[in-house]
Amino acid sequence: MTHPPASPTAAGPAAAGPGAYVIGVDSGGSGLRVALGRVGLPGPLATTVCAEPVRTGPGGIDAGHLLDQLLPAARELLERAAESSVDGAPAGEVAALAIGAAGMATLGERLRAELPGALADALGVRRLALAADAVTAYAGAVGQRPGAVVAGGTGMIALGTDLMEWHRADGWGHLLGDSGGGAWIGRAGLDAAMRAHDGRRGGSPALLDRLRAVFGPADELPGLLYPRSDRPAVLASFAPEVAACAGADPVAAGILRAAAGHIAEAAAAVCPTASRPAAAEPDDGGDELGEGGEVALTGGLFRMGEPLLAPLREELAHLLPGARVTSAEGDPLTGALRIARALAAGDLRLPRHPTMLFVPLEHTTAQRGGTAARDEPRSG
Repeated sequence: MTHPPASPTAAGPAAAGPGAYVIGVDSGGSGLRVALGRVGLPGPLATTVCAEPVRTGPGGIDAGHLLDQLLPAARELLERAAESSVDGAPAGEVAALAIGAAGMATLGERLRAELPGALADALGVRRLALAADAVTAYAGAVGQRPGAVVAGGTGMIALGTDLMEWHRADGWGHLLGDSGGGAWIGRAGLDAAMRAHDGRRGGSPALLDRLRAVFGPADELPGLLYPRSDRPAVLASFAPEVAACAGADPVAAGILRAAAGHIAEAAAAVCPTASRPAAAEPDDGGDELGEGGEVALTGGLFRMGEPLLAPLREELAHLLPGARVTSAEGDPLTGALRIARALAAGDLRLPRHPTMLFVPLEHTTAQRGGTAARDEPRSG
């Protein structure tokens, strides 16, 4: 997916000073999180949580519902910061704001259409970035260096960049992909349990015991599972049971090895294998990327620990020799704040893209100047 970076001075206001406020937002299935920071300081000054997830309807993500939660939270954070400020930063002035939202790439049309004007009117936002949650996960994990991030939870997606374009692999949901994610592992574990229940090959008595302990009689599981609207989450809830059995059960261990293979394949598909030095940024270190690339792991999936991580490191070493496998430096909220800070300072080096990382003012100005880039994503 290609969209060449715009020059920081090609559009929009001049870069903000180090004392200017920036806001990062992470909108996901568990609610809305908001962080307030400053351009010249690493990390957040304060954060707050709005527990209600932003609604999604026929028109996509509900921009009005997001604003109803974001604006009071942002004003509260700004008021608290102004009361405690000792350096005279202008109260309420927001130099840049970045929003990362689940579904932004495919369901974010209303956000892209409505938020720029609404946030400029309500908060005086000078620069705005609207990003897919995979992009904020990337920014939180590795900052603005080239590399790849695997975000694993109930699902699984890999995102990589050489700082010229984005590459995506998987993240297609539990019916079409998310291979190696929590729902995939849980379903494979339940399949092995049901095979043991039936006496078929490939069954695991150990996993059958865990199925009964968690869900009750095996023959009642379909009735419990199929009517549920949250089937992926129910499947993923069994993934830790697979990991717990892996040390003594070869079937469970084989499931995790297969999951590791899928995850490593997705990482290899998006990771730039050749790179150039990346300039340091104040909040993430910014060291050079090795020839094999950097792969950062983020998300609850990897809290399963060594039963998954050990085979994953082996698979990555095979597919990406020389790659550095790291834990994420920060979460998607950290990533949104980093994007806002870089945007305010005129130093956003992550690739712009019309749905993955949309910067409205730059996009509009580039079009007027006749230099708008192609909007067609190459992949993802």
